[in-house]
Amino acid sequence: MAHQNNFPFVLKTTAAIAAVLTLVLVLLHHFFPLSWLFSAAISTATTCYHFTMRLAVGYTVPLLVPPSAATAVWFRPRTFEDKLYRTLKVKRWKDHMPTYDPTSFSLKHNSLEQIVYNSCVSEAVHEVIFLFSFVPLFFVLLWGAFPVFLITSIFAAAFDSCFIMIQRYKRPRLIRILSKKEANGL
Repeated sequence: MAHQNNFPFVLKTTAAIAAVLTLVLVLLHHFFPLSWLFSAAISTATTCYHFTMRLAVGYTVPLLVPPSAATAVWFRPRTFEDKLYRTLKVKRWKDHMPTYDPTSFSLKHNSLEQIVYNSCVSEAVHEVIFLFSFVPLFFVLLWGAFPVFLITSIFAAAFDSCFIMIQRYKRPRLIRILSKKEANGL
């Protein structure tokens, strides 16, 4: 029996629940101006932002990554990365991270060339999410609570940096396999 990927459902459901809770809490706070309702509304609004933003970026960025991305300078490995990934033991934990669409990295569904391209797309998506994770810091101007917004932004960005590292760790290996395959005329 094939493993079912529930990750897209979890992301979408969490975003929807957070949106509904935010609306309910904002309305309740309007009629009952209690500080805990205000804090709860901010928390659910921030959660809603992080999940909705991830979904929006995940749908938008792939439309912007050109087919030639795998040869772009941005996606080439840097000299320090191999040592960094060994130090962080990326090989050990990379397969335990959730994947939104596992078929995009499957040789059963894609050519090796397509998987390399998909890794560039995935990296770009997570890099944009990484940057957008800090947008909630602007809410500090409206509501204060700088430490809360900073901590949630750092944790969100750190989570997405894991996915960036995974793509940057595996892509050079995939390209080497692809090069050997092409050199052998396969």
